[in-house]
Amino acid sequence: MTKRIMFTGGSGKAGRHVVQYLVEQGHQVLNIDTKPLDNPKVRTLITDITDSGQVFNALSSYMGLHEFDPSLRPQPVDAVVHFAAIPRIMITPDNEVFRINAMGTYNVIEAAVKLGIRKVIIASSETTYGLVFANEPRDPKYFPLDEEYDVDPMDSYALSKVVNEKTARAFALRNGTDIYALRIGNVIEPHEYSLFPKWFADPGFRKRIAWSYIDARDLGQITLRAIEKDGLGYQVFNAANDDTSSDLPTAELLKRFYPNVPVKAELGEYETLLSNRKARDMLGFCPEHSWRKYVKTT
Repeated sequence: MTKRIMFTGGSGKAGRHVVQYLVEQGHQVLNIDTKPLDNPKVRTLITDITDSGQVFNALSSYMGLHEFDPSLRPQPVDAVVHFAAIPRIMITPDNEVFRINAMGTYNVIEAAVKLGIRKVIIASSETTYGLVFANEPRDPKYFPLDEEYDVDPMDSYALSKVVNEKTARAFALRNGTDIYALRIGNVIEPHEYSLFPKWFADPGFRKRIAWSYIDARDLGQITLRAIEKDGLGYQVFNAANDDTSSDLPTAELLKRFYPNVPVKAELGEYETLLSNRKARDMLGFCPEHSWRKYVKTT
């Protein structure tokens, strides 16, 4: 059945692929962003998510493509997917990263809940585990990184994502809305598989992200599965492919780069260290785009 989905940040690197995936699956999407999306099947509504009034207006807007459509009356919205954000540190000053990401997410969730939209998916991040943007390389408490981990980042970007998860939980507790946070690994677009041989030659380069990745198309799949799975209340799910982005076995990566970190679960030969087991078990997530389908190894 076709769902009507409001999508913030659909013009971004990850968002445009997820929007395309949702459209290909037959759903209607309105892109809410500060920049247009080059997709003939999706209209962009230019919106500043840090302005609560704009967000309320956007989430209650007509979703169609053209101002001459037979009816311009807004229809009920099935889900809000919130990806809009400053995507990392070192783009804007730290306080702006935090302000835009934290207040933008608050505004989106508040508007969705008060407008009666019963499903909200927000983009959280693997950076919440505190490894990626730490001042110096640091060891996690254990591997694999799972959703029960006591996240403890030090940077403004990851801190904003932790706050966003708490915001989501508060609103879910307030009125029972399903709000799921996806801790998204390093997003890989199809053309970026050409980078993998360079990364193989320098396996330490991706240590900070624990060699995680999520194919942009598989990110579309997990997002749709989250939209379709009702009744879970507030949840956090890691969004990662089944394997690491290294051609080395996982045990060798751990021995070489994280020798002092406890391993609390049995891992497959090349299994991801950003555990996706919860998403597989609860959402039925099944990644289809391993790098091994696209990269030749010697």
